[in-house]
Amino acid sequence: MDPSSSVKVGTRKSQLAMTQTEFVVGLLQKQELSVAFKIVPMSTVGDHILDQPLSQIGEKSLFTKELEVALEKKEVDFVVHSSKDLPTTLPDGMVIAAILEREDPRDSVIVSSRHSFKSISELPPASVVGTSSLRRSAQLIQKYPHIIIKDVRGNLNTRLKKLDAPEGPYDALVLAAAGVKRMGWQNRITQVLDPSVCMYAIGQGALAIECREGDKETIELLSHLYHAETALRCVAERSFLRTLEGGCSVPVAVCSSLDNQVLQLEGGVWSLDGAESITGESSIELPTLQGNFCDINSVFVGVVSSIINPECMKLAEKLGAGLAQNLIQKGAMDILRKARADTDLKKNAVVKQ
Repeated sequence: MDPSSSVKVGTRKSQLAMTQTEFVVGLLQKQELSVAFKIVPMSTVGDHILDQPLSQIGEKSLFTKELEVALEKKEVDFVVHSSKDLPTTLPDGMVIAAILEREDPRDSVIVSSRHSFKSISELPPASVVGTSSLRRSAQLIQKYPHIIIKDVRGNLNTRLKKLDAPEGPYDALVLAAAGVKRMGWQNRITQVLDPSVCMYAIGQGALAIECREGDKETIELLSHLYHAETALRCVAERSFLRTLEGGCSVPVAVCSSLDNQVLQLEGGVWSLDGAESITGESSIELPTLQGNFCDINSVFVGVVSSIINPECMKLAEKLGAGLAQNLIQKGAMDILRKARADTDLKKNAVVKQ
């Protein structure tokens, strides 16, 4: 990369997003000492609308659209995202050029300091647990029918202030463990939910970097950040979600692993009230993961890489799609259609108020 150039990096304005972007820029500066990086923060639709649940806003790309518009206009050279915020189908001309090593993908529980309880199971009946995710609420209601789920919006700082308020409405919050840990607040975590209790969101815990598809120089710059295991797990997860045509308006969740060249994926769908669910799992053996493959033309659910074996990417994509098809054969689409209809009813009811 031209040492005289300045690389502009897009990100959301939240403290967590800025922290994640500064981390990425720090890694790049270590390998490109002579290149200047400029962080360009901006707000998205999801940052502005805080009085409605995410599932009821009715917009796709809630936390990415404005960033991608800036990318298309060449106002920034690449954008740092939380992978779970990225839709499985990207705008034309955009690709994910790097996926970094995953933080803990699980969900965490933070019980209010007003209580001595440490876990959801210890909470008294009718305790209020805050989450903005249909995925979490469906699974938690299924496992802990004694609690009440209440929507909570805002960035991490805002949510914790609501939890800590002396007369606050929440007894506990459920948040992505990765974000809490990246903010340095892991001492607030009172419980980490095992995937057997609550499977996590597609891509949760991983950072993904998006750039323009034909920008070979930027793609090469970002390729050094790739973590092959995380990328392959995320490709499988994204393929699973895309095949199910899922999004934030329906409860879809996963759990994945890659050990000894075997990629394993577990996934499921739920009704909004957690009463119905279909889950399944599948695995596939992969060949050599990494090398100098020089292939940035093959795109796998939006992801390109010159250092990960394209055959592995193809197999990961196949694994996710195959598991989704298996669940569809068991009736997953009926559950998801009902979940979408219920979400639309709630959205329309809010509009009429």
